[in-house]
Amino acid sequence: MTITGHDRDADADAVRVLKGLEDSCSSVRLRAGLAAGTAPDPRFVDRLVERCAIEPEFLVRDMLTWALTRHPVAMTLPGLVREVRSERAQARSQALHTLSKIGDRRAWPAITRKLLSDADTDVARSAWRAAVVLVPDGERPALAEVLATQLGRGERETQLSLSRALVALGDVIGPAVRAAATSPDPYVCAHALATQRLLRDPDAGFEFAIEEAKRVIALGGSHQGGR
Repeated sequence: MTITGHDRDADADAVRVLKGLEDSCSSVRLRAGLAAGTAPDPRFVDRLVERCAIEPEFLVRDMLTWALTRHPVAMTLPGLVREVRSERAQARSQALHTLSKIGDRRAWPAITRKLLSDADTDVARSAWRAAVVLVPDGERPALAEVLATQLGRGERETQLSLSRALVALGDVIGPAVRAAATSPDPYVCAHALATQRLLRDPDAGFEFAIEEAKRVIALGGSHQGGR
């Protein structure tokens, strides 16, 4: 086999990209991620996945995800599915985020109930977003039931993420969210009512929906108290 000048140039470019991904300067890592996505190479896949787990800069992580989406799914899927089981929260979160961007439903079995209720909020939110993208049609009601168990969790931004995920599933969420709206926990109840409002009127806005839900509960007089 004859090695051409083009091959040598490609090898040199690949080496520069791989070194760039490990550079101490975030701008160099960002450019390396851009190069990895602009000229995909099987040699980049494992390093991109590994880097996602430890990269401290959001913009660089986003570029790494984009670069992975530019590679064949057959190459990226095994590593990403492996990462969602990592002990490192960032590895789980970024792998889930990347899977949601790739959108290949073969990754659905990796979205477990454990991930959907992960103690790390960033992981859970990434799992919710990935789940609604990857879920097969026949699994949507079951997913709605699992997501409904997370109602009332976290601060407003987290609650908005969950409501958006539920609303994206459509009318199948009805039974699960109605059941949650009868919860004795006022935070679960308010979140469920706000989600119902958003399902009926997506333009209502979450802040308006949650405040309206609180008023409904207060007028009902059955859910009082605080955390």
